[in-house]
Amino acid sequence: MMDRTDRHFRFFLRLITEHTLLYTEMVTMQAILRGDRARHLDFNTEEHPVALQLGGDDPTMLAECARIAADYGYDEVNLNIGCPSERVQKGSFGACLMKTPDQVAAAVEAMRAAVDLPVTVKHRIGVDDMDDYAHMLRFVDIVAGAGCTRFTVHARKAWLKGLSPKQNRTVPPLRYADVYRLKAERPDLQIEINGGIHTLDETMTHLEQVDAVMIGRAAYDNPWLFAEADARVFGRPGPGRTRVDVAQAMMDYAANRQAQGDRIHHVVRHLHGLFQGVPGARKWRRGLNAAIRKDASPKVIEDALAFVSG
Repeated sequence: MMDRTDRHFRFFLRLITEHTLLYTEMVTMQAILRGDRARHLDFNTEEHPVALQLGGDDPTMLAECARIAADYGYDEVNLNIGCPSERVQKGSFGACLMKTPDQVAAAVEAMRAAVDLPVTVKHRIGVDDMDDYAHMLRFVDIVAGAGCTRFTVHARKAWLKGLSPKQNRTVPPLRYADVYRLKAERPDLQIEINGGIHTLDETMTHLEQVDAVMIGRAAYDNPWLFAEADARVFGRPGPGRTRVDVAQAMMDYAANRQAQGDRIHHVVRHLHGLFQGVPGARKWRRGLNAAIRKDASPKVIEDALAFVSG
């Protein structure tokens, strides 16, 4: 998620769940090839498994980005064909590429030829008036023909005009049944469902029909929902930390990042949801706001903990 799943948030979430696959923000191919590569791609080794999510439409450039991702040590490359923002559309990538599945297939083929990493695709169930099941199935079949075996399906269509990105996450109705049908009709593909999923109970229900679940906004707003993910979803022990343990670990992390030149606010802003639903959570969030000061130190986390010490 743009401006959400940066390296600081991913490190934070990894303290809560050890086995959940984490995704970067969507990074455009131009940003990687022509911009500050380290700023966009550096990550902490603790984040594994972690996937780099790319935005772009040029097979040659995307293949080079995939090679760079492999050199950096990413575990997967994911091509975003789901973002509906006008800025993304002007670059001729994101959700508008669902209208040109052959182009997406060419990109997937080029990336797969460049690296041994899994190359996956995230997409919508449709765009504009190309929104019936047959359109989605055609898109998936063409891209699967290029060698993609895992698709993350946001179970809403996207309107490329008339709705903001925020509205595109809520206004088009969810059509989970279409994603279930896709898995049933293409059992050899790995199908992951996304959209409107807020709890592990909902996740377990979806996993009766599909292979995996992606949780986006809810992961950011209430990261502690992943505290039981390792046990319930993966059948493996998790880190076993309490919320206070996580907060204290983030104090050490924030101190380390500050020593490397990062502002404390860039780390602390991701912690607001840690005590979601706990008495004192509002005061916790208010206390963390002190991190916005230029002279802030990791102690703002310790001070905020006083509000939820019970």
